[in-house]
Amino acid sequence: MNPKPVVLCPIDFSEACCGALRYGAAIAEHFQSPLVIATVTDPLLADTVAMATGEDHLAHETKRELDRFYRDTYADRPVPVAHPRFEAVVGNPALEILALVERTHADLIVMSSRGDSAVRRMFFGSTAERVLRETAVPVLVTPPDGVGPAHLSNVPKLIHRVLVPVDLSAASDGQARTARAIADALDVPILLLHVVEPIRSNRPGFRSRPPISSERRSRAEEELAALVDRLSPWRRVESLVAFGEPSEEIAKVAHDRDARLIVVGLHGSPLRGGPHMGSVTYRVLCLARVPVLAWPPAIVCDPVVPERRVAGSGVGRTVA
Repeated sequence: MNPKPVVLCPIDFSEACCGALRYGAAIAEHFQSPLVIATVTDPLLADTVAMATGEDHLAHETKRELDRFYRDTYADRPVPVAHPRFEAVVGNPALEILALVERTHADLIVMSSRGDSAVRRMFFGSTAERVLRETAVPVLVTPPDGVGPAHLSNVPKLIHRVLVPVDLSAASDGQARTARAIADALDVPILLLHVVEPIRSNRPGFRSRPPISSERRSRAEEELAALVDRLSPWRRVESLVAFGEPSEEIAKVAHDRDARLIVVGLHGSPLRGGPHMGSVTYRVLCLARVPVLAWPPAIVCDPVVPERRVAGSGVGRTVA
């Protein structure tokens, strides 16, 4: 892996992408690493423009627009000390973004969950979903109304607290260590959250007995406390056990505890052979109004420079 992780930031020139671009630039500035700013043009539009101006002209003009968008994003503030590179490609947005990861050796994707307009919301929202389902590298998804950090030094204040929903499976240790490394680098506290889901049954008249619910909560508290202990000697770790529907509780706790970054784990699939987004992650992205970092189970973040290491089998279902 590149000792300076490459950050890939796909944009659609909407205002919603400015926040993602500022986060991507701040991360690149922190690591003094390359920042790849990319956009994907619809093939039909590309063919139409190419007939009038030529393919080379379209690519050149698109890269100029990317450069202008990057500088306009920092019109009222200093441009970060990053090393931007611009990529203009044509095709299916999600597939091209994933191809760019391979071609640019990107270690992190930073993108908005959706664009501004109704068309962009539909178009870019489905793109983010597809990328999350297929990615092999971490993806930081920013909310469309997030402004992002004005400067690298603003990131800790902007994040304030890192929320880590865990399901206490084998993958939770790697997920928690990743979140701890991020929180340690930002000097912010971390909150580990486990949500005990209600027992559901299609049997008429079924009701879960109170002692069972109490026992499930007690076991969860014990396992969560053990996970906190394994994160020692780092002391700024809190833990919380909640009861209810996971995605709703995660969004509620993030709001109530002022956690402005959620680190969720993409869980492995024995059938698909790799990490992919689950229904809880998708609903968290829909409900939460803060950045969400989706992290594949086989990657563990080093406190200084991210490294890819095996962190367990990753086949157990995480809270993602």
